[in-house]
Amino acid sequence: MTISGNRALAAHLVEAGLGPRKLAREINRIFGAGTLAETAPYHWRDSGRVPRAPLPRLAAYVISRRIGRVVTVQDLWPGHSDPLDGTLVLPASAGLDGPWSFADTMQVAEDWLLGGLVDRRLFLSVSGAALAGAVRVYLSAQAGPASIGVPTASADDPLVDQIEASIPALQALDDEHGGAAGLTYVGAQVRATLLLLRDGGHTDRTTRRLLVVLADLAQLAGWKSHDAAQPGLAQRYYFTGLRAAHDAGYRSMEAHILADLAFQSASAGDSSDGVMLGEAARRTAEHSTGNVQASVQSRLAYAYAAAGRVEDCERTWAAAHAQLASGRREGEPDWMYYLTPNHLDCQAGYAMIRAGRHLLASGSAARGRATLRKGEALLRTGAHARPVDAPNQRRALYEGAWLALGYTAHRKLDEACAVTRMALPRLDAVRSPRSTALLRELAGELRKRKRNQTVSELLPDLDNALARHGG
Repeated sequence: MTISGNRALAAHLVEAGLGPRKLAREINRIFGAGTLAETAPYHWRDSGRVPRAPLPRLAAYVISRRIGRVVTVQDLWPGHSDPLDGTLVLPASAGLDGPWSFADTMQVAEDWLLGGLVDRRLFLSVSGAALAGAVRVYLSAQAGPASIGVPTASADDPLVDQIEASIPALQALDDEHGGAAGLTYVGAQVRATLLLLRDGGHTDRTTRRLLVVLADLAQLAGWKSHDAAQPGLAQRYYFTGLRAAHDAGYRSMEAHILADLAFQSASAGDSSDGVMLGEAARRTAEHSTGNVQASVQSRLAYAYAAAGRVEDCERTWAAAHAQLASGRREGEPDWMYYLTPNHLDCQAGYAMIRAGRHLLASGSAARGRATLRKGEALLRTGAHARPVDAPNQRRALYEGAWLALGYTAHRKLDEACAVTRMALPRLDAVRSPRSTALLRELAGELRKRKRNQTVSELLPDLDNALARHGG
């Protein structure tokens, strides 16, 4: 770099309408106060200094957003080698902390569209104070009334009709083939809907329909990302869907997404986050239909179990059953098609198996075994034994993995192996890294018991199946 400074950086700053101090403030706004001293970019521009990682990537991201195209570290610091150039690591909540308004949702749209179909960003999931803060901001903006129902089709919106009609089929494909199958396609549909919203010129009714579609698609993309073991991307989609649902007054979907976030947090071991989000979802769902409230309570029950609150789990599971028994009412969302009494039982089943395993590990043998028995009894009524050509194969795989883990913890090794054998053929059709991770955990536990003949006969087949399918 010559003494005249970094001309490439200077030119990009001019194009972006950013001075050095403004660049620093924007980096601090998006990535957190204190990320960068406000005077540092003057040294980058005027003296040609190359900042420490990851600051070059953060600067490239901010400038990209302002210019409207992808700018790399190489563009800003020619000749600077960065092995992660083109992959920006940032928190899932970055840039999403603005006001809960339609205008700010359109800023989120710009962010997704800037990322492009081949998004070179890696989102890290947030937890603890960062997650709690985001939820508090959302809840404080929730005072407005919810709209009643979802807007219906009209003759002047044929493109929106087509998008709406595709969503049930995408949900069914997810049920059959898992989250890693078709995730990129669903993400493209999220971006396409955002593009339509950004183009504008719609009636108020059409704008609301597009926001509802965006919320539905972003929730599905978030769920698929969770099942595909991409937690940061899942949160990014969930936060986007939550904003769209809020703008549309789509309270049932707001509650549904908060409950999904609760389940994700609890599944990752962030049990306090799971309970906080689950209880926020329950409050949000208070005026929703019975099926929505039942679904939300089932997620909260799982979060309670993950936190070791087994009695709260059982109480909330019972409340979910009572809500579901109240019957389908007018305005029930179509996406509640999957929720049945047996689905609630199986969700409670793997929640109790998780809690029982934790109790055993912490030395509470009697309580742990009792909790495992409850969980096993519930899961035995579920999908784990259905044929491989029956519907809902992802559910069958996931429930079978949990049931096998319960049996293994309970030293019921023959039963564990029998259930595992039923699960293995499903791996050929279902791409669910979340389920595969459970089978990988199961394989590790079974190796400790390979003196058992049934286990020793199963392990080679289990290991080979995991090796073939990314396990």
